[in-house]
Amino acid sequence: MDLQLKEKVALITGGSRGIGLRTARLFAEEGCDVAICGREGASLAITAEELRQMGVRVAAIQGDVTVANEAAQIVEQCVAQLGGIDILVNNVGGSTGGNLFEATDEDWLQTYELNVFQIIRMIRLAAPHIRTRGGGAIVNISSISGWEAQLVGSAQYGSSKAAQIFLTERLALELVHGNIRVNTVSPGSIVWEGGGWDRFRMNNPQSYENYVGDGFPMGRLGKPEEVADVIVFLASPRSNWINGRNIPVDGLEQPSPVRERRPW
Repeated sequence: MDLQLKEKVALITGGSRGIGLRTARLFAEEGCDVAICGREGASLAITAEELRQMGVRVAAIQGDVTVANEAAQIVEQCVAQLGGIDILVNNVGGSTGGNLFEATDEDWLQTYELNVFQIIRMIRLAAPHIRTRGGGAIVNISSISGWEAQLVGSAQYGSSKAAQIFLTERLALELVHGNIRVNTVSPGSIVWEGGGWDRFRMNNPQSYENYVGDGFPMGRLGKPEEVADVIVFLASPRSNWINGRNIPVDGLEQPSPVRERRPW
């Protein structure tokens, strides 16, 4: 299937590892020019060179999307180097702090900055550029934790991911008249080399096996490529009748009160 992405420009936050890296590769395979941003210059440079070998233009921009002036510079440099923006993938996210009585106010604020406020900032910055090119797509990366309360993760993480999902639907209504679609992809537990689940698997093989066996009907965790497939499809013109939706990519992961805590 031709996803009609050739010569479009996609900006992916956190695009040098994990789901972001696989998403950038898939965009490049489709002939889409790619801008990636992140805080680590070395990994950005390595990823950028790999993507250029695929025959597309690449902008590798070092910066932190949780810092307002750096987020603005990321968008400005993307436009300056690649000529505009057609697609924004908000992939950066995370969490700080523990459970209710362990987490501070600052932990809550930082978690919401990582998962909500920086997305609002990036959409405000990128949407005018997308509109001037006739419209495009925004994909936010949330989590199944946004609607499934479990004995894993934290309240601040899950509630901020739920906020992402609501934000997607509300902003889809606001931006639709500029021909900009907004959707969410919500991964379940995803493992990749060097990631948190991979480290947990190497250091605690029996606990990892118990965790997988307890709640994954398909007998494994997900792969980042499987999430990237959905992201890139939602960003493409081939999904023009999907807007304001949240798409789980979790292999029917089942919540369970007896699971061991996540390794972070």
